[in-house]
Amino acid sequence: MANNRNISILAQEVSTAGILSGGYGGLGASVSPTTAGNTIFTTDGTNWSSTQKIVQGTAVASTSGTSISFTALPAWVKRVTIQLLGVSTSGTSNLLCQIGTGATPTYTTSGYVGAQGIVFNSNVTSAVVYSSGFLLTNGFGAGYIITGTIVITNFTGNTWVATTTLGRSDGAGLIAGGGSIALGAALTAVRLIATNGTDTFDAGSVNILYE
Repeated sequence: MANNRNISILAQEVSTAGILSGGYGGLGASVSPTTAGNTIFTTDGTNWSSTQKIVQGTAVASTSGTSISFTALPAWVKRVTIQLLGVSTSGTSNLLCQIGTGATPTYTTSGYVGAQGIVFNSNVTSAVVYSSGFLLTNGFGAGYIITGTIVITNFTGNTWVATTTLGRSDGAGLIAGGGSIALGAALTAVRLIATNGTDTFDAGSVNILYE
């Protein structure tokens, strides 16, 4: 009887949205996903909302300007995937991914640890270490087009690790790399920029996913 009574009380605590109230360890509110593929999510343990499991940004045309940036990333982000589709620049300066902190982002331009190389027919044709960002290209030429992803994941605290997997249009093979950086505060922004800071983007588009 005691078990039946507890089940009855528990059933009364379930809202019409199917969410258990706070008195029994639930959310304490009637919240349910409003869109297919969403999940119930909170950033502070109190306020709950229907949120995409993986949030997609808005694609940006990489056809002008010296950098492509995505800012105002939320504090709960643990993984950022940057997608490059047919991206090219006007010059031969190598392309970097840098990450930043703050509402008006300050980008970290030193202290990165890692390496990148071009793999062709199972051989590494060139390899480069870097410190000013996650290196995306090596021996980049004007008119080269690259497509692929950079995945940046939280290791612990404000330390982040990155893996790059990109293909180059001239048949030079797969561009692959990895690296890490310890930030002084929470990550809020990512950007793509040429190492000389002046080459401009002239083809393609860029987008992000974060979760």
